[in-house]
Amino acid sequence: MDQTGGFLPSQSMADTFNALRGNDLIWSFFVSNYLMGKEPRPFDLLFWNADQTRMPKSLHMFYLRNFYKDNALTQGLLSLGGETLDLKKVKTPIYVQSSKDDHIAPFRSVYRGAKAFGGPVTFTMAGSGHIAGVINHPDAKKYQHWTNEALPETVDAWISNATEHAGSWWPHWSTWLKARSGALVPARDPAKGPLKPLENAPGSYVLVRSDV
Repeated sequence: MDQTGGFLPSQSMADTFNALRGNDLIWSFFVSNYLMGKEPRPFDLLFWNADQTRMPKSLHMFYLRNFYKDNALTQGLLSLGGETLDLKKVKTPIYVQSSKDDHIAPFRSVYRGAKAFGGPVTFTMAGSGHIAGVINHPDAKKYQHWTNEALPETVDAWISNATEHAGSWWPHWSTWLKARSGALVPARDPAKGPLKPLENAPGSYVLVRSDV
């Protein structure tokens, strides 16, 4: 990071993630493209995967040390702007989505994160991996997802009593959102010209507190 001017190059970030699933994301392309001369078939999710991130050194090191090495956030030891963050004080209802074959955010780790909050948490596990498990429109009728209203001590206990559903997890998420949202309002039409700002950024919603 010092050699590149104080940031982690985006390609280095991508190479790191690819190395976590070398058979699929490195060697399959080496064999098919380089050795066999086959052109890679068009695949929309590869465009998502190519949207790389270049992180400043100070941010990247803070992130790795506090969230990975020391796990300070879930232990209530992380401080930002003079405030100590305690996830157990978060009482707002939370929906947590994981993916069964996610190699970057493994579902077991995601489940432990879900258990760190102090309010009601709905945990869902989708089929497939880090991208396809999330970006899965219901019309595609692909994969599956599992739900369980309970949040037992371990993810293995959660899985043993979970219900499998065919297709995308989006409808389950939509139902969860509707139960906690207001009435629908007509969408704004940008073609009708500039709209009057409702209020200054970041908006009043950030000040809303939940008593649930």
